[in-house]
Amino acid sequence: MKNIRVYFMTLLILLTFTLSSCEVVGDIFKAGMWTALIIIVIVVLIIVWIFRRFTGR
Repeated sequence: MKNIRVYFMTLLILLTFTLSSCEVVGDIFKAGMWTALIIIVIVVLIIVWIFRRFTGR
């Protein structure tokens, strides 16, 4: 189980450094305000869920 935890943390760090957040946010807002709001809320909820799974709370 610890190998999976290391794998996911490495993947998360890799995605953090490789994705250009400004470009992604700009494209989302071009699609529309409500679409952007829904996508941002979903992404934040996924990040919180992943964080809680790894911290064991």
